[in-house]
Amino acid sequence: METGYQTCYRHPDHQAGVICQRCDRPICPQCMHQASVGFHCPECTKQGAQKVYRGVASLQARPILTQVLIAVNVAVFAIGILLSGAESALDGSARLINDFGLAAPYIYQDEYYRLITSGFLHAGIIHIALNMWVLWIFGRVMEQTGTRAEFGAVYGLSLLSGSLGALIVDPGLITVGASGAIFGLAGALLMAQRAEGVPIMRSPLLGFLVINAIISVGLPDISWGGHMGGFIGGAITGWAFYDLGRKPATQKWVPWAITAAAGIVLVLACISVSNSWVNEQLQQFN
Repeated sequence: METGYQTCYRHPDHQAGVICQRCDRPICPQCMHQASVGFHCPECTKQGAQKVYRGVASLQARPILTQVLIAVNVAVFAIGILLSGAESALDGSARLINDFGLAAPYIYQDEYYRLITSGFLHAGIIHIALNMWVLWIFGRVMEQTGTRAEFGAVYGLSLLSGSLGALIVDPGLITVGASGAIFGLAGALLMAQRAEGVPIMRSPLLGFLVINAIISVGLPDISWGGHMGGFIGGAITGWAFYDLGRKPATQKWVPWAITAAAGIVLVLACISVSNSWVNEQLQQFN
């Protein structure tokens, strides 16, 4: 009988999140040891062998989608420099930000593509460097927590929910950046750890979330609405794929149906919020 998930070889009552890159044994978060290539089980870590086994699991665990997302973000940033000049490296390409950034007036004008394109724009070299660094850290773990398709779904929905959060908090300001989607990865990983029996208060992600919550609220020009929205969206999809979706009684299509429905709701909500805000502004001038 197919259960739909593997259990840890050391903790049979815990769901295995990844596979050891040396011996291919399934391991839970408690048994995961970060290595130069993926994660190793406790036994392989103790052996300290210099040669790393690169089997099928190693190929599957390579963070290909993470690398693609980083490459796309960097390519867009480079295009912005070519279009706006070298000085745009400090504060982002004004041309790309104006044409593809997120703000309620543009969504009101049916430019819905901005809900997605804004997540691939950045306001300067420091902005993109920090975001890509965190994306590299979280993305590698995400691609070993589930399938790349699941990772892509989490990232996409988190991007949309981050856009909604930004529109709710700062509808009239142009917002750009991948941080909403990246916060969504943190939310998804938190749900994956919770499903493995790791209490939220003991999660290694908690410190990151607390520090970034303080930064988001305390510093100007940071979309805390986008961060919060992305985190909530990621937590929802993380629960759907890594908790509900791993239970034997859950059909494989259920997490995807939840994600698709949530995506439709988010797009409609973004349109509704934008239209309401613009109409209010128009009424004030009439």
